Amino acid sequence: MQLDGKTAVVTGGGSGFGAGIARAFANAGAAVMVADINPDTAHEIAVEIGGFSTAVDVSDNASVAGLAYAVADQLGDLDILVNNAGITHLPTALEDVSEDDFDRVLAVNAKSVYLTARHFVPAMKARQSGAILNIASTAGVSPRPNLNWYNASKGWMITATKAMAVELAPAGIRVNALNPVAGETPLLPSFMGGDTPELRARFLSTIPLGRFSTPADMGAAATFLCSDAASMITGVALEIDGGRCI
Repeated sequence: MQLDGKTAVVTGGGSGFGAGIARAFANAGAAVMVADINPDTAHEIAVEIGGFSTAVDVSDNASVAGLAYAVADQLGDLDILVNNAGITHLPTALEDVSEDDFDRVLAVNAKSVYLTARHFVPAMKARQSGAILNIASTAGVSPRPNLNWYNASKGWMITATKAMAVELAPAGIRVNALNPVAGETPLLPSFMGGDTPELRARFLSTIPLGRFSTPADMGAAATFLCSDAASMITGVALEIDGGRCI
């Protein structure tokens, strides 16, 4: 029960890595708000783990403000914020990615971190405590061709994590990131440019441990970094990648 008595919100918590993190947090004793742009999947995970759910568009200021109100109403003071919601564009030459796709990727993957900081950090500062976890990617460390602007958005998130960690440390707030390799999530076909046995085999050949990241892998790492056991860890971008970035 590493998170016994803690409160947490997980954006993009209705599926994939976010759902894995929400499950792990609940199993560790936390009260969890599952926030997702799809209210139905958020509700399903919340019912499964005995938590709460709400709809949110993390790229929209008014929607994130609504999330903050929902968290305050259902959970009270927030101990843990997980910025997990993210999207990608299809594998495309960098000059051919549409402006709309570029704007959407940066809004969901980068602007969202700014917006949640605006709405949750002030209360954490007032309490002089809190843990923020940003879900970045190995793409921000070892970029893959044709995922260009997605790579850049995750590199931004890693740098933002370190900048936030340095600035918020005096307020007792820790900020870390996880860098998963691709996993069994709704985004997998977009990363690979499809989903066939051949594409999977080609991708898996780049991962020394020979498998994708799983929601359970992410949940275990997230639970540790957001627990008091990691009280001396901040500004870290931990690779959950089976050795891909070696």
